[in-house]
Amino acid sequence: MKKISVFTLAAVTLFLTSCGKKSSNETTTAAEQEVAEKKGEVLPVNLETSKVNWKAFHKGGFAPRWGTLSLTSGEVSVEGGELTAGDFVIDMKSIKVDPASVTEKDKKYSELEAHLKGADFFDVEKNPTAAFKITKVAALDPAAKDAIEGANKTVSGNLTLKGKAVNVTFPAKVTVAEGTASIQAKFTVNRTDWDIKFGASEADPAEWMISKDIEIGIDVNAAKK
Repeated sequence: MKKISVFTLAAVTLFLTSCGKKSSNETTTAAEQEVAEKKGEVLPVNLETSKVNWKAFHKGGFAPRWGTLSLTSGEVSVEGGELTAGDFVIDMKSIKVDPASVTEKDKKYSELEAHLKGADFFDVEKNPTAAFKITKVAALDPAAKDAIEGANKTVSGNLTLKGKAVNVTFPAKVTVAEGTASIQAKFTVNRTDWDIKFGASEADPAEWMISKDIEIGIDVNAAKK
C-alpha cells in the first residue's frame, strides 16, 4: 500500500496549516478552545444538501486527487440575524475518491479509498467519526486572501480528528435568512497537525512526495423544520 500512496495522492485529511502560521488563504491553527454557547434559534443541518469536499496533491501540485465526505448530524444557532454557534459530525467511513481524479491506468480509486480508511490515515474502524465545533464567529478582515467568493465572516472551531482536537480559523461565507443558515468555506489544512504523518517524512525520498496540505471545501445548510 505504501507504493500505491507514493504515486496516488493518499494524503487526504479534513480540516490545517502549521500551528499558528497563516496559509495563502488566511487559515490559522491553535490549541483547542472553549466551544461557543448556542444562543437564539437552533437549526438542524440538512444532511442531504450539506457536504465536505477535499482535494489533495503530490508536492508541486502533481497528480491531484479529490472527493467528498458526508455529515451524520449537525446543528447551528442564530440570534439577531447572526450565526452564534454550531457543531457537526462527519462520517469518516463515507470518504469517497472521485474516480475522475485517478487517471493513471495502473491505479484504482477504490484502492486509494481503502488506504485512506486504514491505519496509515484515518483508521475509520477505530475512529468512525470526526467533529467540528464552532468556538467563535467574527467579522472578516478585509485583507483576507483567496477566501471563497462572498466571504463575510471569520469562523473558528475545534476540529477533532482521530481523537485529537485542533482549533482552526478560516474565512467563510455565512448567510442567515428567515429560518435558514448556511456556511460555505474553502481553505487549506495540514494533516500532520493531527499526527497523520504517513508519507510526510523527508527522511524517505520515496514517501515525502505526498503533500501535507489538503484543500477543504465546506458547504453546510441548515433550516428550521
